[in-house]
Amino acid sequence: MTPSGSSIENRTFDEIRLADKNLRYEQLLTAAKRHPPITMAIVHPCQKEALEGAVDAARLGLILPYLVGPEEKVKAAAREANIDISAYPLIDVPHSHAAAARGVEMARQGQVESLMKGSLHTDEFMREVVAAHGGLRTARRMSHVFVLDVPRYPKPLMITDAAINIEPDVETKMDIVQNAIELAHALGIALPKVAILSAIETVTPKLRSTMDAAALCKMADRGQITGGILDGPLAFDNAISLVAAKAKGIQSQVAGEADILVVPDLEAGNMLAKQLEYLADAQAAGVVLGARVPIVLTSRADSAHSRIASCAVALLLRRYQQRATR
Repeated sequence: MTPSGSSIENRTFDEIRLADKNLRYEQLLTAAKRHPPITMAIVHPCQKEALEGAVDAARLGLILPYLVGPEEKVKAAAREANIDISAYPLIDVPHSHAAAARGVEMARQGQVESLMKGSLHTDEFMREVVAAHGGLRTARRMSHVFVLDVPRYPKPLMITDAAINIEPDVETKMDIVQNAIELAHALGIALPKVAILSAIETVTPKLRSTMDAAALCKMADRGQITGGILDGPLAFDNAISLVAAKAKGIQSQVAGEADILVVPDLEAGNMLAKQLEYLADAQAAGVVLGARVPIVLTSRADSAHSRIASCAVALLLRRYQQRATR
C-alpha cells in the first residue's frame, strides 16, 4: 500500500520517487493492463533473448504475439530458452529479410497492431519499415523515443531521437518533438515539458543546435507544434535540475522539470540514454513513432524488464491512437 492508502493506479508519474522505483514499472503495467492486448508480429525471434521478451509480455497480457521467422530456428531458440511456444502462431519464412518483409506486410494489412524487432540487425528491419513502397510510412517522420526510469529523477524521462534519425534538420526535429509529445499524452502526461538540448543556453549561429532550438520554440509559439511546452536551447543540467537552472538565472516553465529531452543528433541521444542506463541504473523502454503502427526496437543487451516495459508502452500508444481517431 502506498502512503495515505492510495493505490498505484491513482498515483501520477511525478508522484513516484526514488524509493518507489519498482512502483513506476508496476504503474506502467497496471495502466497497460486496463486495455486489451495488442497483436504484435515478433520479427525473426531466433535467439533466446528475443523470444523470452515476447513470451513474457504475452504471459502478462500485454501482447498477442505472432512469431515470424524460420520455423526450425525459432523452435531451436524456444528449446534453448525452455519456452513452450505452441500457443502462438508461427509464420515460417526462409530468413531474416523475409521475416522483416512479412512482418511489415502483416502490419500494413491490419493483421497485427504493432511490431517488435527480434534477432536481426536494426538496419535490415527498418529498411522494410521505411520502404517507399510497401513500408509503414505516414505523413510524419518516424522517430524513436526512450522512456527512462531514472532513480534520481522524480518522473519518467523521455529522450529522442537516439535510434533512427542521424543528423535531423529542423523540419525533421519538428516531427521528432510532435511524436514524443504524442507518446507523453499516451502515457498520461497532459502537457509535457519539452527541453531542446544543446551545450549552452544562448542562441548563437556558431552552434546549429541552438538555432534549431530557437526555431522549434517559435514553431510551438505559432501552433506548428502542439500539445506541449517547449523551451531551448537548454543544457542538460538546466533541463533536469532546478538548482542548476536557478544558478544560471534561467526563467522557464521547462528548466529543471523536463519530461522530454530532444537531443541534437543520434550520437548525443544514444550516448545520453546509455549513460543513464549503465551509470545511473536507469531502466529503459523504447518505441518508434510516426509509422502506421508502434514499433518496439530491442537489443540483445535489453533485460526482460525492458522488453516488457517497451511492450506496455506500445500497447498504451496504440490504444491512445485508436481513441484519437474515433
